[in-house]
Amino acid sequence: MKNSNNSSGFLPTTFILVGIPGLEAEHLWVSIPFCLIYIIIFLGNGIILHVIRTDVALHQPMYLFLAMLALAEVGVSASTLPTVLGIFLFGNTEISFETCLLQMFSIHSLSIMESAVLLAMSLDRFVAIYSPLRYTAILTLPRVFGTGAIIVLKSIMLMTPLPILLRRLSFCGHNALSHSYCLHPNLIYLSCGNISVNNIYGIFIVTSTFGLDLLLIVISYGLILHTVLGIATGEGRKKAFNTCGSHICAVLAYYVPMISLSIVHRLRHRVSPLLQAMMASAYLFFPPVVNPIVYSIKTREIRGAIVRMLSEKRPRV
Repeated sequence: MKNSNNSSGFLPTTFILVGIPGLEAEHLWVSIPFCLIYIIIFLGNGIILHVIRTDVALHQPMYLFLAMLALAEVGVSASTLPTVLGIFLFGNTEISFETCLLQMFSIHSLSIMESAVLLAMSLDRFVAIYSPLRYTAILTLPRVFGTGAIIVLKSIMLMTPLPILLRRLSFCGHNALSHSYCLHPNLIYLSCGNISVNNIYGIFIVTSTFGLDLLLIVISYGLILHTVLGIATGEGRKKAFNTCGSHICAVLAYYVPMISLSIVHRLRHRVSPLLQAMMASAYLFFPPVVNPIVYSIKTREIRGAIVRMLSEKRPRV
């Protein structure tokens, strides 16, 4: 441990990470499903990224936003992989203070990007349904890439103060985390100092990103529903709803575990450590596992591109 600027506390040189409480003796077996999860995440999202990059027909706003979502999800998974597999495969439960801050920054900033991309995708679907004839004129490629750049910059700028604020806290010897990775709510609750500034800024980030994004997504789908109900033919309404099906699944896969984890963190003293660990894993691993599967099955263009890719790889007789 080393002294911080606050003489009454310390900055820990390392934090202790926890795998799954109660299953410490079974870590080698627990590593098997986690390894499979990472394989599915990288393979599934990698295929999505590959077909979007190589198939010119998919160089459209909807699929470019999907590529951004896949990149953010791969980034989150890559951020957690070293500590998760380090714990379950090698029993390495220690992480340095600096590395912990870097991992926290990566996980939260990439999560903010995911949420913002989901909002951009909902606006894309609204424009496609409300004004299909002007769709390509409104969502030009420069605007799509500009939106992506703004999302990245906003996420980095919002997250930059958090590591600085954490360095101001004193931990008084408490350095055992409750997850296999570093999350901001978990870190500040270890502090024995005044965390009001961290709490206020954390709430600001949550409300100005996830909360606002979710509100705007709901509003956009309200407008989509109003537009679709105005379509004269039943076939037209069905087609319009089908274009939103995959995105609705992605929104639910992302926000339901997030809201559940937030509730668990607020009730952390009344909730078992095992449930906390499971909810944190669901929040980080469920969306990147589910989204490639959903889009591959429900989106005809993605499915067709994957079939063409596989048929080209097949050896000719």
